[in-house]
Amino acid sequence: MRKALFSLGLSVLLVLFGKATWAHFGMILPSDDIVAQGEGRKVELRLMFLHPFEGDWMDWGKPKAVGVLWRGKKGEDLTQRVVPLKVKGRQAWKVEYVLKKPGDYVFYLKPEPYWEPAEGKFIAHYPKVVVNAFGLEEGWDAVVGLPVEIVPLVRPYGLWTGNCFRGLVLVDGKPAPDLEIEVEYFNEGQEVKAPAGPFVTQVIKTDSQGVFCYSMPRAGWWGFAALADAPYKLSRKGKEYPVELGGIIWVRVEDMR
Repeated sequence: MRKALFSLGLSVLLVLFGKATWAHFGMILPSDDIVAQGEGRKVELRLMFLHPFEGDWMDWGKPKAVGVLWRGKKGEDLTQRVVPLKVKGRQAWKVEYVLKKPGDYVFYLKPEPYWEPAEGKFIAHYPKVVVNAFGLEEGWDAVVGLPVEIVPLVRPYGLWTGNCFRGLVLVDGKPAPDLEIEVEYFNEGQEVKAPAGPFVTQVIKTDSQGVFCYSMPRAGWWGFAALADAPYKLSRKGKEYPVELGGIIWVRVEDMR
């Protein structure tokens, strides 16, 4: 009887609080990651906070900063161009950018920390994405200098399904060994159904050099989130809480046809 009651209670808790175990991802998603000559010069970037596989969006405060590197050099500050966007009734943001020269553009976001009551902590995710313009493949491995950052060791565009994406994780500018990486597919159309919970978020770790590798099994956008504890806490209602820092990169893969 006790076992039955315990099992029932556990099931209820999982139903009620299961979302708390879902992985959070900050997202900066461009309208295209490869822009060829003659295809126009404008890209639109959606700035969102969500559980990518389940399609569960959350309200996200306006970013502290949005910027871009071009061919490894610091470009324009895009923060003042950010405008509100509603996605499934949730607060998100967007910004438009005109690509002016050939090369790789690394777009990045610095967030306001998000309070997650279910986990009793703040979450500060620093997402970035690379857009290639007009055929010049230069600058895709540029380091932004974020608190936690994934530096691609594989060109993060022009990828086929099944390619292995490799990245170097830096925490405060130094390689981070044995650090957990969460990987999720952006299941925007909810076409993919997970047969069990562990399929939703893939979990890998960096090696002794701070490097990881993951082969993406389906076409679309994939997010990689390197997670580390901040060396500081933030205050809420007179109490101090831990802060989760996430260095995130988004990459897109295509099927061979």
